[in-house]
Amino acid sequence: MLTDFAKIETFLTVVREKSFSKASAKLGISQPAVTQQMKYIEEYLDTKILERKKNGIRLTKEGTMLHSIALKLEKCVTNAEKELLKIMNKDVTFVFGASFIIGNYILPRFLNDLKENIHNDVSINVTVSGQAIEDLLDKKIDIALVENYVPEENIIYREWMDDEIVIFSNQKLPTRAKAKDLLSYKWVCRNPDSNTRAIFKESLEKANFPDCDAFDVTSEVTSATTIVQTVLHASKEGAPTVSIVSRNAIDTLLKTGVLFESRIGTQKMHRKLYIAYRKDRKHDAFIENVVDYLLKIK
Repeated sequence: MLTDFAKIETFLTVVREKSFSKASAKLGISQPAVTQQMKYIEEYLDTKILERKKNGIRLTKEGTMLHSIALKLEKCVTNAEKELLKIMNKDVTFVFGASFIIGNYILPRFLNDLKENIHNDVSINVTVSGQAIEDLLDKKIDIALVENYVPEENIIYREWMDDEIVIFSNQKLPTRAKAKDLLSYKWVCRNPDSNTRAIFKESLEKANFPDCDAFDVTSEVTSATTIVQTVLHASKEGAPTVSIVSRNAIDTLLKTGVLFESRIGTQKMHRKLYIAYRKDRKHDAFIENVVDYLLKIK
């Protein structure tokens, strides 16, 4: 069994996630496959190593002993992979596909540190989430960093950062907007197919606010950069011109008092950002090295 580290890795993942289903999602294999691998280990050792409880899993005495041994094995494998990476990473450019918010506003914050930590040049293709996943499947990029989950059986998704969407303007706004406030504003709207707009619409429904179709819409824009610039240069006379955008896109402008933010009542519009890579590279030391680094900075 010790020559088949995949089963040991599955065991360690089950313990870390405290769940067969979460381990399944993280490893990119089916839950029955996780169960089968745990059963194989128990049959091989002729002892029970895990007990499934309502609130997760519990290690048996023998399972605790196996866990200690498995951690030592994992450390040895990790150290060996680091040595291999020194050979693998020479003269290689690591290619990211990133959605607009991530590529334009989040990645630049730690791009230099990223290059130093993975010991490679980095290239970034900025596009929409769906295109980034297509590029990943076509092997045009190594990793996709996306704003929404695009179902695809050959892709593994790892939850990465939390992203908040806010209402913003170049005029002061109430911290907690009421329905009447939203109806009084001039809106620069996101395009109908936008994931950001879908989240906004859902939040309006939860707060029992009027749908955005009832708002005073002056224009409809696709690019987050264009939206920010449009609001930034809007007239400060009369009703505020507002829109919605990831807080990451305007963080500096908020801190310097150039732009102002607001939220829908007591709600916050949150979404997850994801790291995505192909299943056929889930044991690729090169990919694992980059993913591990990204997860540390979330």
